Amino acid sequence: MVERASWELSEGDEIAQGRSVLKLLGGGNRYEAYLVWDEHMFAPMVAKLIRPDQVEDDSALRGLRREAEALEALAHPVVLRGFDAVLDPPHPHVLVEHLEGPTLRRLIRRGGPLPAEQVLPLALHAAAALHYMAGEGWLHLDLKPDNIVMGIPPRVIDLSLARTFERAARVRDPIGTNAYMPPEQCLPNGDLGPPADVWGLGATLYHAVAGQRPFRKPASTDADVDPEERFPQLVEEVRPWPVRVPAVLSEAILSCLRPDPAERPTASELALRLQPLVAALPSKLVLGRRGVRRA
Repeated sequence: MVERASWELSEGDEIAQGRSVLKLLGGGNRYEAYLVWDEHMFAPMVAKLIRPDQVEDDSALRGLRREAEALEALAHPVVLRGFDAVLDPPHPHVLVEHLEGPTLRRLIRRGGPLPAEQVLPLALHAAAALHYMAGEGWLHLDLKPDNIVMGIPPRVIDLSLARTFERAARVRDPIGTNAYMPPEQCLPNGDLGPPADVWGLGATLYHAVAGQRPFRKPASTDADVDPEERFPQLVEEVRPWPVRVPAVLSEAILSCLRPDPAERPTASELALRLQPLVAALPSKLVLGRRGVRRA
């Protein structure tokens, strides 16, 4: 495992005026996230910092600036909210809300495939968020189980790859997470649009329902290998369901994974297809003084 440079900040360390560290939450290749106390908000928040060895890296700074712009532009109940951005040294970071709850990936790892009763509301909320983002002229481009927090409602997080339609049209190299990227994102040629996010949602929902990704593990993930080896979705069909799935839910998910972007449903069409299924779910049981009743 590659050791990534860390700030190694301790409780009480200040990353900006009135903003001090509570604890380390985790991180990725370029960033690490800390739970912080913000005096202005007077609440615990999350600070996503560029790792110390990349503070001078133009690409990392552009990514942070892009995420700050997306957080400022977007406001939806299912999309992570941002509150501040510090883009200058010594600790460039974005400040976002602290969400309670596990990620979808953690739930799958802990308990395996999720039941339809849990997947359907998730799918409806995520589709609504993608419809909103597309309406605002933005693409997420990295929808996956790691980037959904399973709260009430579920929340779509991590806008580090988000781009406006105009910027997405200029992408010429693969960006995103291999297993959740549609064919046009694996080999971008100016055709990235809202259908790419619908495909990412379909791959995410497939993983949630099946307990595995929709395509086999690639032979290699190196950037210099044949794209068909790196991205099985370019040449293969979706793997058969390893578990029993209601026909209507199966059809909805698989329609998102069609290779041709024009043949996929829009996020709003997907949401409208799912709404009756969510409405038909059993009512919630509530425990009160008179015993158990239906909400």
